[in-house]
Amino acid sequence: METKNKYFLLRHGQTIFQKENIDKIYSPQEYFSLEITQEGKNKIAEQARKLKEKNIDLIFSSPILRARQSAEIVSKALGLEVMYDERLVDMKMGELAGKPTSSYDDFFLIKKLGLSERPNGAENWVDILQRMKSFLQDIEAKYQNKNILIISHGEPLWLLAAHFEGAKTADEFLATRKTASNNLYPDVGDIIEL
Repeated sequence: METKNKYFLLRHGQTIFQKENIDKIYSPQEYFSLEITQEGKNKIAEQARKLKEKNIDLIFSSPILRARQSAEIVSKALGLEVMYDERLVDMKMGELAGKPTSSYDDFFLIKKLGLSERPNGAENWVDILQRMKSFLQDIEAKYQNKNILIISHGEPLWLLAAHFEGAKTADEFLATRKTASNNLYPDVGDIIEL
């Protein structure tokens, strides 16, 4: 995908869910209130040091707490302000919220319904991709020749990275996920350079 800017994607720092391998999809309250752990803060600070070498010009972040905390660490290290955008929020889980993570896996990864259907009150991959593409189009229209850091969450960053790679079908998106050899799904605190 041709762009006017260079993009760096950073997933927020580790939360208690990742630290303790909690087998549950965030409840609506947890979705907004989860903080990053000390280990998460440390890894983000380490990534911020690496990002200094990338000459980042602009930082955009999800406004959800775990991403905002990560953005604040990077912002201090790079001496840049953060611009928050609602389109960068985590996936809205609807009726899957609070259920075991296997309910997500069954619907999206096993049945591969994520491009065509959505659980009640939830987003599907198309919904997330549309808002991420809308964000990217606005950035591309406004800036050029910039190194841009986007701080967000697993699904939005993975779908955006897979879109950059040309994925269009559920199978093509899944081929870029964690279990695949072409892994574009960022772990907490990981950076993907596009």
